[in-house]
Amino acid sequence: MKAIFTAYKKFVMKNLLIFIISIVSIYTVKAQEKETTGAPANIYRQAYPKTNELVHTKLQVKFDFSKAWMYGKAWITLQPHFYATDILTLDAKGMDIKEVAIAKGNTTTALKYTYDSTQLFIKLDKVYSAKEKYTIYISYVSRPNDLKSAGSAAITDSKGLYFINPAGTDTDKPTQIWTQGETEANSVWMPTIDKPNKKSTEEIYMTVPAKYVTLSNGLLISQQKNADGTRTDDWKMEMPHAPHLFFMGVGDFAIVKDQYKNREVNYYVEKK
Repeated sequence: MKAIFTAYKKFVMKNLLIFIISIVSIYTVKAQEKETTGAPANIYRQAYPKTNELVHTKLQVKFDFSKAWMYGKAWITLQPHFYATDILTLDAKGMDIKEVAIAKGNTTTALKYTYDSTQLFIKLDKVYSAKEKYTIYISYVSRPNDLKSAGSAAITDSKGLYFINPAGTDTDKPTQIWTQGETEANSVWMPTIDKPNKKSTEEIYMTVPAKYVTLSNGLLISQQKNADGTRTDDWKMEMPHAPHLFFMGVGDFAIVKDQYKNREVNYYVEKK
């Protein structure tokens, strides 16, 4: 009888230990999931709904260093994703919107829109089918330092466009302009559908003081000197890419030219 009781006791203790280890393991895994994701693992994160698709983005921009503002003009070509539509929603954070129009050739026709300081809700001039492309023209002012909003869990800043020592008063800092679009911050300086499941080709014309060097996506197509002491650089990227990857850099850079496997790999660095 004593032997039976001893065997039973060992059986209970062994299985109790296994149960405790299992509970601790489950709790540890759940805690790790919460720590790494910041939320329970079973939350469904759907992709942004596809009503309109980006096709091409053309920008003309110039900078006011004294105000840390950017004056922009955008021509955004889109088409409905599947269903016909006569509405368009664009992300445009903290901007002054001057004009919204449909562009056809060299003519523009004003469109009705509302703006809530983060998104533009545009009524198109007609219903467009999925096979039809259309181009929206927007004139605007970007004021990134006036924007009051949080970023994401990964990148807490959401200004998108950064003016570094724009007045040149800090002798220990270079004067530069650069952008950082992740995760949805580029819509501070360009109207777009600022979602990672969108892709667009791009062309950016940057007008800057002639002493500065510019950098953007793709290839530098042309440079034009202007009578007011500025220069306009045309950068073009023909491979579609997500809006958060659009980039601008401006500064008194030295360019160190190099290559790898017959591809240009250049380095833009401060001259010193």
